[in-house]
Amino acid sequence: MKSLKTLTLLITLLICITTSAQKKTIQKEIIRKTLFDELKTNLEKQMNQLKLNGLSYAVFENHKIIHKEVIGIKASDSNELINTNTAFNTASISKPITALLCALLEEKGLIDLEAPISTYLKNWTLPESKFTTNRQISWKDLLSHTAGTSQHGFADFYEGDTIPSIIESLQGKTPRYNKEIEILFTPGTDWKYSGGGYVIVQLALEDYFKKSISKLAKEYIFNPLKLKNTTMVQPHEKGFLSNVAKVHDKNGLVIKTGLPITPQVSASGMWSTPSDMAMLCIEIQNALQNKNNTVISNKVAKRITNIVSIKTSGGASIGWARAFGFGNIDWFSHSGSNTGVGGDMMSSMTRGNGFVIFANGEKPNRFPILSYTKKEIIKLMDWENTIHKKEIKDIPSVLIESIKGNYIDFLYGEQNVTSSIVVKDNRLYLKSLIFKFFIGKDESEMVYLGHNTFKIIDYPNYIKFNLDNKNQLTGITFFRDASKKNAVTRDIKNIKL
Repeated sequence: MKSLKTLTLLITLLICITTSAQKKTIQKEIIRKTLFDELKTNLEKQMNQLKLNGLSYAVFENHKIIHKEVIGIKASDSNELINTNTAFNTASISKPITALLCALLEEKGLIDLEAPISTYLKNWTLPESKFTTNRQISWKDLLSHTAGTSQHGFADFYEGDTIPSIIESLQGKTPRYNKEIEILFTPGTDWKYSGGGYVIVQLALEDYFKKSISKLAKEYIFNPLKLKNTTMVQPHEKGFLSNVAKVHDKNGLVIKTGLPITPQVSASGMWSTPSDMAMLCIEIQNALQNKNNTVISNKVAKRITNIVSIKTSGGASIGWARAFGFGNIDWFSHSGSNTGVGGDMMSSMTRGNGFVIFANGEKPNRFPILSYTKKEIIKLMDWENTIHKKEIKDIPSVLIESIKGNYIDFLYGEQNVTSSIVVKDNRLYLKSLIFKFFIGKDESEMVYLGHNTFKIIDYPNYIKFNLDNKNQLTGITFFRDASKKNAVTRDIKNIKL
């Protein structure tokens, strides 16, 4: 009888705990809904002020999409409302999808990303260069922007324009370039963003498999993941999507037909929705944990997110940027920016959190809205990893005196951006326009971990300030983890103002 009473008491207690947890969950959902409603109201006001026609975003947490939002219209000449199935031109977000395609093909034994890409090219030859005499360019080099190739980005074309082939693009026969793509440094020794490098990848894929990249992506990614509103087919080709947002100029007017044609598909020609891209990110996150993934294996997920270089970029993997640490979280991410359209996608390496945003407007209309939306989502979702108090040390006064002051941006190597280390109540902060642009705040705290080493809250790499025996600053060393595998040191002469 006593054991029965005990069991009854335990069941009652369990019910109470469960009910309490359910109430907290419901309360949390109600609070979030209210905050998302407030965000939508604020966004509608800002979009009206900035003449941004349309915005669409999806937020995911714990590997599930928990919120979708659409605001505005597909085109100013029709006033048709955007819905969650409306696809946007994703611009450079095409690049990590191309990289994923290559990694999937490698896993099947069809290509080797470490091999020279020249052996897969049939209809065009890499230009000769002194930088490739002893080190050939691999697929991996091109996909991680460490190949040294030129041609940053490309102009769009429209129905009725003379559209160059991708070989003509590599030959420099396009509006933005008047000479063939070049190799600017020894592959693997530095980092330089290169859309042209991705065009070489596209040509190698199409030469070797005798299929368009749009067919390969559909076969290996879009169909298996059931991404029904995603395509690399272009607007003038059969099979293009019907529910799309058109591109707009800074006055909020449709640019030409509103449907840009991008022959450099691998670099910037994909169309998709925030929901589809969120599903893809969640699949990668699941694969990184090797749990609930269906198409992408743990091996491929690690392959495409493992850091190749932190030099100049802050962090680059095969296709993805590993350069941001907003909220002291390690993200794999990518942004996209074409004329009249663009967006951002950010996914945490752990916990299964992130968001995807697209907007159909030009940079002055779009950038402030994207920055505000990113900042508000991260704040609303309360995504931040705290550094344990036991790890934090008091900053020696001599170190403060040695490193405070003004610098050329040393986080991402932006020569035209200045930053400064400032002191507030014996704590250090890094003020940078980079933070202002990406997350809408001016500064981020530098947390001292000892041995002249700091962790900046909104930056992913650890930073060690190197002092000589007179406590004079000589350089800064950046590294991602304890192994210091990709460590980079910058001479203070090149960055201190």
